[in-house]
Amino acid sequence: MKRITTILSLIMVVAIMGVSCKDKASEKIVADNVESAVNRDEAAKMVPVMTFDRVEHDFGTIQRGEAQETVFSFTNTGNAPLIITDAKSSCGCTVPNPPKDPIAPGEKGELLVKFNGSGQNQVTKTITVTANTAKGSEILRIKAFVQAPGATPAGPVK
Repeated sequence: MKRITTILSLIMVVAIMGVSCKDKASEKIVADNVESAVNRDEAAKMVPVMTFDRVEHDFGTIQRGEAQETVFSFTNTGNAPLIITDAKSSCGCTVPNPPKDPIAPGEKGELLVKFNGSGQNQVTKTITVTANTAKGSEILRIKAFVQAPGATPAGPVK
């Protein structure tokens, strides 16, 4: 009797599973959803890439208070417009001035960095450039050996 009950239970479970799974999964796919997913995936591949000619600049030995500036040149080597959303320095003595307009793929841009010459001895400042790249930000550095006015050169001479 137990065998018959077990066999009947198994037959019922198989029958219920067969009825509930009769829809084919391939029939549930909506063509519009597939097309929008393909478009979304293609758009995700369109990313700007910010390629700098250099990521560090050394002003050499300067006198304290002697203003300095340099330009970091870059190229958008990606395949979408590059938009710089922010540029911040590690100190108020350094002021970055990024381009305001988007940089098209293949085009070049320039980031002007001004340093007021404050500090003493070897100083290093960083500039963080935030953009719509895959990395999200780039780090640039400036450095200088700052000496007091009238002091004899003690650092590297450029």
